[in-house]
Amino acid sequence: MCQLFALSSSAPTAVTFSFTGFSARGGRTGEHVDGWGIAFHDASGCRVFIDERRASDSPLAEFLRNNPIRSRIVLAHIRKATQGQVHLSNCHPFVREWKGRHWTFCHNGDLGDFQPRLNGDFEPVGSTDSERAFCWLLQELRARFGASGRPGWQQIAYALAELTPRVAAHGVFNFLMGNGEALFAHCATDLTWMARRHPFPRVKLVDHDLSINLSEANRTQDHMVLVATEPLTHGETWTRFSRNELKVLVDGAEVWSSQAGAAIASVLPARGDLADAIAA
Repeated sequence: MCQLFALSSSAPTAVTFSFTGFSARGGRTGEHVDGWGIAFHDASGCRVFIDERRASDSPLAEFLRNNPIRSRIVLAHIRKATQGQVHLSNCHPFVREWKGRHWTFCHNGDLGDFQPRLNGDFEPVGSTDSERAFCWLLQELRARFGASGRPGWQQIAYALAELTPRVAAHGVFNFLMGNGEALFAHCATDLTWMARRHPFPRVKLVDHDLSINLSEANRTQDHMVLVATEPLTHGETWTRFSRNELKVLVDGAEVWSSQAGAAIASVLPARGDLADAIAA
C-alpha cells in the first residue's frame, strides 16, 4: 500500500530533512514507485507538487529535498497503486476548494467497491478510490455546513468522526486531510506520530544516512507534530495511533482525538514569532 507523511507546526517549518527520508521509500528503500506528491499550506493558499515518477529519483523531488518551502501544515504521499493506473491524475495529495480554503487529502489503503453517489459538487479527475472518497467527504461536509459560515476544526472533527466509518466499511482507510487551519489524521491500520519540542535531540533518518541536530535548527519555543505510516527517525519516540482513531492537529499540537471523545485538556501553546531557521 501507499505511505503517508504530515506535519503540523507552531511556526513555518522546512521539511527537507523529513522529506529526504520519506521520499527514499519511493523506490530506494520501499516499493512505493507509482508516483508521489506533497502539499504545503500557508495563510494565503497551498502549494501542491505531484509527479508520477518514483520519489527517490524524481528531479522534482530532488529539487524539494534541496530547496526548503516553509509551512505550518504539510501533507505528503508516496504511491503503490491498488486502484487506478500510474498517471499524474492519480497522484496524491488531491486538492479542492471549499469555503474559501484549499483542502488537501492523501489516502493509504484499498476501498474495494466504494462507489459513492456524487451529486456534482466535487468530482474525481482521476480513477482512484482515494479521490472518490475525498470528493464524497467534501460533498457530505458541504451538505452539513453549506448554508452556514466557515466551520471550525471542532465542527469538522465531529463530522469526520461520523462520516469516516461509512467509508472505512469498504476497506482500509488511513488518511490525512488539511485545510490550512488544521490537520486531520485517521488511522485504520497503520499510522504513527510524535511530538517534537524543546529539548530537541540529534536524530538520524531511518531510510537515509543523514542526521541532524534539531536544537541548532529550532528555537526553544518551537513545537511540532509529525505523522507517518512508519517512523521516519531514530532517536525520537514514535507512537502508534489506535485503530480507527481520528486526531486533529493545530499549530503543532494535538487538540482533539476521537479516542478521548473531547478536546485535549491542555491549552494550545502560544504561537511564537515566525522564524526562518525552524526545520523538521
